[in-house]
Amino acid sequence: MILIKGVRLPKIRAIALFPFVLTRDRKVSKRLLNHENIHLRQQLEMLVLLFYLWYVVEWAIHYVRLGNFWAAYARISFEREAYAKENEPTYLKSRPFWAFLAWL
Repeated sequence: MILIKGVRLPKIRAIALFPFVLTRDRKVSKRLLNHENIHLRQQLEMLVLLFYLWYVVEWAIHYVRLGNFWAAYARISFEREAYAKENEPTYLKSRPFWAFLAWL
């Protein structure tokens, strides 16, 4: 992970773009870093490009169904996994391959 702090990000605090994690804040919590590290692992196991394609398609499906940008974002399986496990600092040590599928 290459952490870049103090980036101007619209309406989000951080984003994982393999191998980078960009954050708006200069001081970053362990919880936020863990959340973004979970995304980096998801990206790696999906060979990066497939992750982004899946992410956008899943968001679009939820958006059509729900009609709300942020509600659709909250339903993305990658986000659901990352939010559910962001407070578990050792989660990535025991995380099963393609664990996000449990949140579909």
